[in-house]
Amino acid sequence: MLGLLGGLLAAVSYDTFRLPFVFAKEWGISSVVPPMDLFKVFPRFGAMILGQPIEQTTYSLTAQWFGWAYHFSNGATFGIMYVAIIGYPSRRHWAWAVLMALAIELGMLLTPYPQVFGIPVTRHFVMVTIAAHGIFGVGLGLTVRWLSTGWRPVPATVPG
Repeated sequence: MLGLLGGLLAAVSYDTFRLPFVFAKEWGISSVVPPMDLFKVFPRFGAMILGQPIEQTTYSLTAQWFGWAYHFSNGATFGIMYVAIIGYPSRRHWAWAVLMALAIELGMLLTPYPQVFGIPVTRHFVMVTIAAHGIFGVGLGLTVRWLSTGWRPVPATVPG
C-alpha cells in the first residue's frame, strides 16, 4: 500500500511539474518555458490497449481514459517496486527513489520508445524529462518514507 500510494502521488507531482511545458502557449509563458507536447503518448497508450492504430488524427475519450489510467498504473507499479526493493522505507534514504526514477528514464531514452511514439529527443526534452523523473523520485521517496512512519503491518493470524 505504501508503494502504491507513493507511486500515485509521485505521478501526480510528475505531471504537475510538466503542466507549464504542455500549456506554455495557452498560459502565455512560451517565451520563458519551451512548449512541449509531453502528454501526447497517453492517448497512444490507450489506443494500443484498445487494439487501435497508435497514430490517429483524434483519439476517442476511451483511448484517452485508458492511456491516462495506464500512466497512473505505471506510477503505482514503480512505487510498489521501489518499496519491494528497499524494504522498510523508514530505514532507507529517500534519494534511492530518485536514483530509481532516473534509471527508469535513462532506460526509456536508450530504447526505441521515443522513436515509436514520435518524440524528438532534443536537449530541452532530455532536461525536462530528467527533471520530471527526479521530481517523481523525490515525491515517491519522501511520500513512502512519511507514510511508513505511521504504518505498522498487521501480523497475519493463522486460524485454528
